[in-house]
Amino acid sequence: MKLKYLYAQLFILSIVSSLNAQHDSLKVKIKNERTFLQRAILPASLIVGGSLISGSGFERGFQKEVRQAVGSDFAFGLDDYTRYVPIVQMYATDALGVESKNHWFDQSKNLTIAILVSDFITFRLKRWTNKRRPNGGDILQSFPSGHTSFAFTNAGVLYQEFKDTSPYLAYSGYVMATTTGAFRVMNNAHWISDVIVSAGIGILVTELVYLFDPIIKWNPFKKVKGISFIPQIDNSQYGFYLCKRF
Repeated sequence: MKLKYLYAQLFILSIVSSLNAQHDSLKVKIKNERTFLQRAILPASLIVGGSLISGSGFERGFQKEVRQAVGSDFAFGLDDYTRYVPIVQMYATDALGVESKNHWFDQSKNLTIAILVSDFITFRLKRWTNKRRPNGGDILQSFPSGHTSFAFTNAGVLYQEFKDTSPYLAYSGYVMATTTGAFRVMNNAHWISDVIVSAGIGILVTELVYLFDPIIKWNPFKKVKGISFIPQIDNSQYGFYLCKRF
């Protein structure tokens, strides 16, 4: 029963994140802004709700239930890899020729901006809050979760790019992001509030980046055909390389 309770609680994040999938291809600026405000309700609710339970008895009790369910010595580093999956999915799908919202360079530009903004907010909050991790580590940087905000930022970009052409692919990024957040809690590296707030940050930042996307139109590769931007990840390093088809 405890394990079922754990999965039910963690799955809330996946359900709520999936609700972010709304059609937003709008041509009128006023309507576009109104729709953004509607979409912003979800991530704002995650940020506010997660902040309210931070440090509460509920949160401590939930963490205790999680560790009892998975085992006090549970440690599995899947979350170190699942946070990158949406990026790999996006560029691999581009290489296969699946239609997306933007050119690969614009995707990369939006992804970079979103990650930089999300990381800035996340690590600023870590320094301001000085919250201790549930595992009792000496570094007071538990709130919010960097892994989770990074994962949801990547998932948000994947969703924005493929929601109109490949919905299942678009939603799959949120599954990976939720898995990342779940394992941060299960590994005793973060509290539930840490990952909930981080999910809100990642989603909201991505929505903002794509709201202003039409303003940032610079793309030197727009007219260059047959070039793909592909990620490369192994055990010791990660990066990207350009692929030219002849």
